[in-house]
Order: sequence, then C-alpha cells, then structure tokens
Amino acid sequence: MGKELFKEMKKDWYKNTVIYQIYPRSYRDSNGDGYGDIKGIIEKLDYLEYLGIGAIWLSPVFKSPQKDNGYDISDYKDIEPMFGSLADMEELINEADRHGIKIIMDLVLNHSSDKHKWFLEAIKSKDNPYHDYYVFRDGDKDHAPNDMRAVFGGSAWEWVEGLNQYYFHQFTTAQPDLNWDNPKLRQELYDMINFWIDKGVGGFRLDVIDQIAKEPDNFITSNGPKLHKYLRELNQKTFGGKNLVTVGEAWSANIDNAPIYSNPDGSELSMVFQFEHICLDQQEGKDKWDLAPLPFVKFKKILNKWQTELYGKGWNSLFWDNHDLPRIVSRWGNDGKYRVESAKMLATILHGMQGTPYIYQGEEIGMTNIKLNIDEYDDVEIKNMYKERIAAGYSKEEVMNSIYAKGRDNARTPMQWDDSENSGFSISKPWLKVNENYKEINVKNQINDPDSILNYYKRLITLRKENQVFADGKFMMYLEDDDNIFAYERILDNHRLVVICNFYGEMIENPLTDITENLKMVLSNYEKDDDRLRPYEARMYMI
Repeated sequence: MGKELFKEMKKDWYKNTVIYQIYPRSYRDSNGDGYGDIKGIIEKLDYLEYLGIGAIWLSPVFKSPQKDNGYDISDYKDIEPMFGSLADMEELINEADRHGIKIIMDLVLNHSSDKHKWFLEAIKSKDNPYHDYYVFRDGDKDHAPNDMRAVFGGSAWEWVEGLNQYYFHQFTTAQPDLNWDNPKLRQELYDMINFWIDKGVGGFRLDVIDQIAKEPDNFITSNGPKLHKYLRELNQKTFGGKNLVTVGEAWSANIDNAPIYSNPDGSELSMVFQFEHICLDQQEGKDKWDLAPLPFVKFKKILNKWQTELYGKGWNSLFWDNHDLPRIVSRWGNDGKYRVESAKMLATILHGMQGTPYIYQGEEIGMTNIKLNIDEYDDVEIKNMYKERIAAGYSKEEVMNSIYAKGRDNARTPMQWDDSENSGFSISKPWLKVNENYKEINVKNQINDPDSILNYYKRLITLRKENQVFADGKFMMYLEDDDNIFAYERILDNHRLVVICNFYGEMIENPLTDITENLKMVLSNYEKDDDRLRPYEARMYMI
C-alpha cells in the first residue's frame, strides 16, 4: 500500500509538509506498562491528521537494550518488545498512510548495540568474519590507542579482555562504532534499509550520519574524507530515486558542506539537520552545560545566512526542539506569564522560513522544561555529567541549574493529553515523571479553544500547505542588528509573506509599519491590532 502511494506523490513532497517527531516511550501508553508504544501512536493518528501533519519522524523503535533510549540497536529488522511487534509497526505504516501521514524511521548507522549479534561475534576472535564490522585497535590494558574522549564522558576506547584489543565508541561503551570501510558491513546496512522501504516507510532520519567515515587514528570523527562517497553509495543502493525523505543529522554541517548533503540533484539526502543556531546559548569554547544568554543579533545573522546562502542549492530542516534539546518555550520564550504568546511567536518565526518545519511532540501545546531531583532523571548524559562536574568541584546548585536548562529529559517527559492522572499518557506510573503543570497544559484543554497554541500551529500548517511562497519564496531579513525584533520577508513572483516578531517581553515601537500597510494580516498572537509591538507579539502578513 505504502509504495503505491509514494509513486503518486508529488516529487519533493516534504517541501510542503510539516514533520512531527514522536519519542515513542513518552507519547502514549496503550497497554498500561508505563512506557509509550506503537499502538499508542496509532490511537493518536486522528489527532495528528487534525493538526495537519504530513509525516512522523519516529525515534528508534528497533530492538534495543535501551542503554541510550533506543539509539543502541541490537536488531535493525525487529521491534523492541517495549514498543510492540513487527506486526504493530506494519499496522502503523498502513494506518498512517490512510491518514495521509508518512512514517520516517530513525536509523542509527554509525554504531550498534554491544548486544547486536554482529558485535557478539566480533569479540570472539580477531579471525571472526564479523570482527571487521567494528573498529578495533591493538594496545595494552593500561594504554588506550589514543586519548580520544566519548561524547558522554570517559575514553572513546574500551578494552576487550579476551581479544587484547580496544574497540572504538563515540558514545557509550554499549554503542560500538561500525566500520564503514568494510563493504560487507555496508551491504548489510543497505539490505536492512531496503527491507524497511519494502514495508512502505516514507523515509529515514539518519542519526549522526556525519560520523560514519570516522578515522580515530587521526582524531577524525565528523566529516571524514570518505563521508560523501559513502553517502552517495548509500543513496544508490537504497532510497535514491524512490521519492522518500532522508534527513541527515550532522552536527558538523555548515553552509559550505550542507549543499553537498542536500544537493537538489538527489545524489545524497533530502535535507540536513544542522545545529549552528541551537548551540549559541553557551559560553564560547565550552560545552552546552556552561550557560550563557542567547546572543540575539548573532542568532539572527546565522538564521539569515542559512536562509539566503542555501537558497536554490540545498534544503534545510527547521526546528527548535527535539528529543536531545530542552523545551523551546522555556529556553528562548517565557514559560510563565507569556507562555502562550511566546510559544506562538517562536512557531511563527520558524514556520515562515524556507525548509521543512519539525514539531517535537508537545511543542504544539507549549510544554515546558521540568525540574527533578538528580535521582529522578533517566538520561545517561545527565547522570554522567552530574558525576563528572561534582567531582571537578562544581557546586550542586550550579550543576542542577545546567540540567534544568539543558538536560535531555526536559524533552522526554510524557506527552500531556488531558488533566487525568498521569496526563492521559498511561494508567500506570510513567517511566519518567509527568510535568506537574499537565492539568493546565494539555491537548484536551486546547483542541477546542480557537486561541490555543495547538490551533495556532494548525493554522500555520494550513497556511504553509496552501501558499507556495512558504516553500519557494526568496528570503530577506529586516532590521538585522535590532536587539528585539525578528522580521523578514519571503517573495515569490507576486506573492509576499512578511513576518514581524517581538522576541522579548517589553512593549516596543514597530518600525516596519510602512512595509505592511498594503498587506493583509493572516495570523497574529494578539486579538487586536496596535501601533506598537507587545510582549512576544507575532504578526504574519501576506499579499
């Protein structure tokens, strides 16, 4: 069913759609075990169709020991029992198709779980045919091959006693890196991807794809010399020419290499996830836990750069939130007095730009960050950072403030469906605490309220579908050096779209009234017009 649908679909359909990311263990629990599951997602397809979603990016549901919440895959062709069965997955693909929604699977091709059958074979002996599926190096127990560090802390090398070798892991020790230099390994991955294409999926999000061509001996993890050669081969052997959407998560993507990843000739991927704008509120040269205010003018210049310099050369992903990031309304909005206004303002800025917008579950109702005790957090990154920083002499208050601001579990609290116990997510105690504000912030409260954040998102999605200027209009930023206003214009033939937003909480003058006097306001987060821009005010005009 799925494959037939894609043949009829417009080429580059993803340019006119909005993608919704689901973190399955936190979305909806259908069987009462405290964990979200695939059947729970099926239950909510009517809701996603109401919102106007065209595709679901599904965080990993493959079989996994869950050492890193599914990004450690032990079987790429089977489903983790916590989430359901392969039959449930097939049902989701087909039911989503009936709702006009495609399923984008989250593939981890840089590493596997240490419980994958390939790795269990690989550590048996150096002669085992699977040994070369991973990155091993000789050494002695007290001296790793070099001093490379893993993303989640500690050495990137792990000693294997029986082998007298180290294996390389960029993330946890339970996530050994795959060796893409081995053509047999690459073919196994291609066969697996084609297995899912035959099931009718709409595409793939490729986790840390810029790291598959690593050269650890040369301290290269991202953008290895063979990266684009491998991506072109991946394209040719699997999804190339099939009208699927492919999204490459590339923390190292920049304006020079993004057009290679997302070249309109279709030789590699549909689009990139790049993170230049998302790493600004941290101290220069330090990591995300070292907090700093958002440098607003620099932030605007970066988004302007991506809008103008990628135009006609590639395609971008537009996002504020995902499963690895804090809630945007708590981060760059105001999650108190102006939660509703600031959530709508941030949505307006994002959805008016060129690229494919992503909504992370709960963003559309303005879900906020959470504050837990350290022992209530689940995330391995939070736990490791806490231990390392306390040992390094940071105060507990300092460390916890960093976690409250940037911890990944902020995005992973259960979806807030209604004001019943456990927010309508589950009849049992959830795997991670529900944010205590769920009685106020939930889907049920918002779905029938025309002024809700949810219905504001619905209107943005509808405008995007109905007006080609959103997909193809040329971008021009106004007031690039203004300290409060984020404003821009999109132009396509005789069509104009103008967005004017007050990014902060003070009333300010509106210096752009001349530009909008002959335009129709199609969306605003305040009821009545005003000469000045009110706190977090957003306006969208069109002609």
